[in-house]
Amino acid sequence: MALLREMIATQAQPGRVVWIGLRPARRAPMRAVDAAMITDAGLDGDRSRGGKRAVTLVQHEHLPVIGSFLGRGPLAVADLRRNLCIAGINLGALKGRRVRVGAAVLEWTVICAPCSRMEETFGRGGYSAVRGHGGWCAKVITPGPVRLGDAVYAEPDAGLDIDTG
Repeated sequence: MALLREMIATQAQPGRVVWIGLRPARRAPMRAVDAAMITDAGLDGDRSRGGKRAVTLVQHEHLPVIGSFLGRGPLAVADLRRNLCIAGINLGALKGRRVRVGAAVLEWTVICAPCSRMEETFGRGGYSAVRGHGGWCAKVITPGPVRLGDAVYAEPDAGLDIDTG
């Protein structure tokens, strides 16, 4: 059990923030920014409702995967309408952990499932193409600024929830 705990807690490298986006209003175009303040309610300037869905994150490496399911190249991250795009670390492996993103600390809460708007954006099959690759929702544990290029990594031994099933 100790070896499993160690393997689950170990990442090959930290990730990095490669895109930050704000949704100023429902159905409004995403606005890419170089930095944002993560507050208890989510990113300042975003229409987030706070709570367990305060911040949405997507895995950069999933953009070409979703694109291939649609028969095209990598997607524009703004089309997925997530707040943060993270590269270089498996976001799914951070479930149940407290994760430092820039100066803020987040905790993944639920999968960020696609909405019917994915059919509108990507055409027929868009919803299914995003399923399983739409990212994560997170609640804010510690507010703070986030900038492009900031490191993303699990806090040591904080909130480690082992699910071996």
